Amino acid sequence: MFSLWYAALTWREIREYFCREREAVGEGEGGSGVAAPAAQPPAKGDTPAGEETMVDAAVLEKLEAGFAKLAASDSKSLLKKYLTKEVFDNLKTKKTPSFGSTLLDVIQSGLENHDSGVGIYAPDAEAYAVFADLFDPIIEDYHGGFKKTDKHPPKDWGDVDTLGNLDPAGEYIISTRVRCGRSMQGYPFNPCLTEAQYKEMEDKVSSTLSGLEAELKGQFYPLTGMTKEVQQKLIDDHFLFKEGDRFLQAANACRFWPTGRGIYHNDAKTFLVWCNEEDHLRIISMQMGGDLGQVYRRLVTAVNDIEKRIPFSHDDRLGFLTFCPTNLGTTVRASVHIKVPKLAADKAKLEEVAGKYNLQVRGTRGEHTEAEGGVYDISNKRRMGLTEYDAVKEMNDGIAELIKLESSL
Repeated sequence: MFSLWYAALTWREIREYFCREREAVGEGEGGSGVAAPAAQPPAKGDTPAGEETMVDAAVLEKLEAGFAKLAASDSKSLLKKYLTKEVFDNLKTKKTPSFGSTLLDVIQSGLENHDSGVGIYAPDAEAYAVFADLFDPIIEDYHGGFKKTDKHPPKDWGDVDTLGNLDPAGEYIISTRVRCGRSMQGYPFNPCLTEAQYKEMEDKVSSTLSGLEAELKGQFYPLTGMTKEVQQKLIDDHFLFKEGDRFLQAANACRFWPTGRGIYHNDAKTFLVWCNEEDHLRIISMQMGGDLGQVYRRLVTAVNDIEKRIPFSHDDRLGFLTFCPTNLGTTVRASVHIKVPKLAADKAKLEEVAGKYNLQVRGTRGEHTEAEGGVYDISNKRRMGLTEYDAVKEMNDGIAELIKLESSL
């Protein structure tokens, strides 16, 4: 009896075959390297007739085997929590209309990795609607009650001049970072991208970023053909990203690596863009110290400039769409590395403040790591149901409260 891992590997090979076939006949690219029409989620009930009779028997077999193993496991993932037998049976024969993504594409990572926290990804934008019976409750759980009847507010960066330096004396905050994810309209997400589309996207991103001016002016470095000298330079700057981890690998998100991947940074190394790492674009503003206002203004300027040249994938209900359902809505994560050794000794107080302001507290090196010397990575947790400005302001107010507490102890 084949193992689930072997079965999933075989499915990846099958899927790559069909993606190569799609690329060969020009499907989704108009046969001329042009991207497929914008793949926005259709309204519920707009599923094309016959959609539920198209899933391959081999895919159904793998789904049934994977579901049985997940159900019998002690997994704590949101996938296991919400993928009931009723939901599974309702979704297992469905496919997205434009790219043919199945439930297996959505849940394969969680089926292979029972230690996943979430366990699902969206192979294309339409998946959020076609597989809404699974995505909606997971989104509501993760994003703090964002119900399927809720609607994410329109983009609003707010008054960027109202945010300032949280730590002018430089006593507590080591560095500040604000980032957001974006998907290019008209392209699926990683699992459905052809090699030609990866190359086309890299060309579009590279040419767009080369037009940035003033403090955003910099250089784009393609991962393909990168010299050892450039590679080492980017490693030293902590800018270089590696091929995806086992969770992304299982989600089929690393095809044709390193084709279409690249890194852009400005001359001052305070602005960075990752192209086709996990998301199409990961846009990052950062610098040493606690000047959140300066970091935020730089990000807003960059995103607005890029958006004039590259349309982003957006949904009226869910906001900006990306590969992972944890990163929807504003997609904004504002964070600081902050040294609070006294509060570190009173973890209950730290968590109390974090809960009050909806902050996420991680170890020095990120999730699943310990705090080193009382240094934490603290960020906003909420990304849906509020504006970009409100998401960052929540982090701003929480960090200000933590500094006030630390200084009083």
